[in-house]
Amino acid sequence: MKMGYTKQLGTDFDGERKRIEEALAKEYFGIITSIDMQATLKKKLNVDYEKYIILEVCHPQFAYEVLQQDKEMGLFLPCNVLLYEENKHIFVSSILPTKIMESFQNEAIMEIAKEVEKKLIRVIDSL
Repeated sequence: MKMGYTKQLGTDFDGERKRIEEALAKEYFGIITSIDMQATLKKKLNVDYEKYIILEVCHPQFAYEVLQQDKEMGLFLPCNVLLYEENKHIFVSSILPTKIMESFQNEAIMEIAKEVEKKLIRVIDSL
């Protein structure tokens, strides 16, 4: 089962990161934190790894609506957006919230997940 929506980007990693951050902001996503996996893996395991950033993003309005339905849904917040390099190519990938929410069988939460997913796909398609 495919859990993400992915697109290949240009060749400037830092420039693509800036574009992603700007596109997320246009859809009202805030970046809660970013994790530099390349640096983390080097520091913790002393291994070399290609550039790999995890952006944890949140759309406050939708997060609030989900939490109103079920506080335990916070276990699945925020959404992750990846920016990574693989074989000299750069990719962006976003989680598909509907895939995560399918198993909960809650229509209200599924409708919110669909809206969040549309926005995340729109962000990636705009790049």
